[in-house]
Amino acid sequence: MPRLDDLPLTQTQVLVVGAGPTGLMAGLVLARRRVPALVIDHKSGPTRESRALAVQARTMEIYDQLGLAERVLDGAYPATRMQIRPDLNPQGFDVAAAQRDWTRFPGLQIFEQSRNENLLLDALTERDAGVRWQHRLLDLRSDGPDQGVVALVESPDGLARIQARWCIGADGAASSVRRQLNVPFEGVTDNAMFCVADLRGVTGIPDRSLAMRLGQTTFAVLFPLGPDGHARLITMVNDEIADQETVLANVHSDLGLTWDKVDWFSKYRVHHRVATHFRQGATFLAGDAAHVHSPVGGQGMNTGLQDAHKLANLLADVADQHVSPAALDRYERERRPVAVRLVRVTDRAFGVIARRGSSTAWLRRRGGRLMAFAAPRLLTTATGAAVAGMLGQYRIRYHFVPKKALAPSWADDSLVGLRLPPSPEADSALRSFSWQLHTYGTPAARPDVPGWITGPHAFEPDTNGRLRPDRVYLIRPDGFVAASLPVSGGVVDQASLRSALKAHEVLDAVP
Repeated sequence: MPRLDDLPLTQTQVLVVGAGPTGLMAGLVLARRRVPALVIDHKSGPTRESRALAVQARTMEIYDQLGLAERVLDGAYPATRMQIRPDLNPQGFDVAAAQRDWTRFPGLQIFEQSRNENLLLDALTERDAGVRWQHRLLDLRSDGPDQGVVALVESPDGLARIQARWCIGADGAASSVRRQLNVPFEGVTDNAMFCVADLRGVTGIPDRSLAMRLGQTTFAVLFPLGPDGHARLITMVNDEIADQETVLANVHSDLGLTWDKVDWFSKYRVHHRVATHFRQGATFLAGDAAHVHSPVGGQGMNTGLQDAHKLANLLADVADQHVSPAALDRYERERRPVAVRLVRVTDRAFGVIARRGSSTAWLRRRGGRLMAFAAPRLLTTATGAAVAGMLGQYRIRYHFVPKKALAPSWADDSLVGLRLPPSPEADSALRSFSWQLHTYGTPAARPDVPGWITGPHAFEPDTNGRLRPDRVYLIRPDGFVAASLPVSGGVVDQASLRSALKAHEVLDAVP
């Protein structure tokens, strides 16, 4: 048995364990930020199964920042409508309408997990990076947050070591990284069984529409995979009827669905779990390694991709000595509440309506009619727009000031903590992955800021009135508004600026 110190050693800044969508996104953003990173995975190549399906609006904005949005749009099947009851709204209603004023990518793009992985892997390869396949993590050790990590891996060439400043565990719900850290994965496992089937020739579903079916004993959601009734069915059943023939017979009898062909059927239990910590020392958890949810809302893969985007940008900022290492705590502080809210709200809501029992059946019958009537009207209201924004994940808010604390002048704008409202010119500027200053309508002189903060970039007035002409906006590389700085006579208020930079732990502003 060779001594550990005698094993081959590879050194890098960031070790990413797991080459699913989350790990590949982390690797690609790090490559764009010119931070050396190594992505490993125990598999022999990308996932071949479709698994997750939906790409939400905020994820499309991230793909646009990476220059990949057009590739997704070229290969995706768009879903812009929803049908709740075919008797009440046979053509469905336009759910994307509530998002059109808020994002350049309204609706869902049906673009399966395997295609996301290949897209990200191709982009990573184009940057002379890639993945070390068939590399299994055996052990992960760290002497502290400032000491980095040393990983023991098993590869086709034998045992080897990888030394890194940081490690990202993006290796799925059964994460070996999380187990190595002994981080609890708190939550529950659903008593019912989720069943999924890819069907062709489903009748009564409009093209490019999600569909909901509410029966006496069951509930189902159908995601469109293509035209002519090509759809994925997701339903919940009890264990005793979880075989394909019985499940689909029940779907036919209770929901009235018919189809021509079954391409694929699978079943699995769904976990609702969130890791108690997303960071431990020099190691971070992201994606399914940090949180798992119901597939019904089409949120899981998107949440993982956004975890990776946020974390990789933060690590790059520290590596570039733009922000203090203490800023790394912000990852857990910002992203964990997103996962907790997703489990508590989305998963529980779908779980309740999918249960068996007379009371739930009554709720389905009454609730389905009410939803079919009210949902199209609700989407035209401010509440509907907010709900659509949360589902599209572009309304996620990060809190840079404690909730009960008095907000300083740079944080008293409602846009602070949200992602920057989209516009073609500003979106183009964000592709540089830099900290930036923006003005909208009234130019301002460049204030005293570190040289790597670009701008102020002067843009046309915001026709929607969300971005104020009397402010200079500080934008993070992940596209979120870090501060809204008062301007007088074309000059930024320096006290507000210093306060904002210090709050974000920008190194030049920290004593």
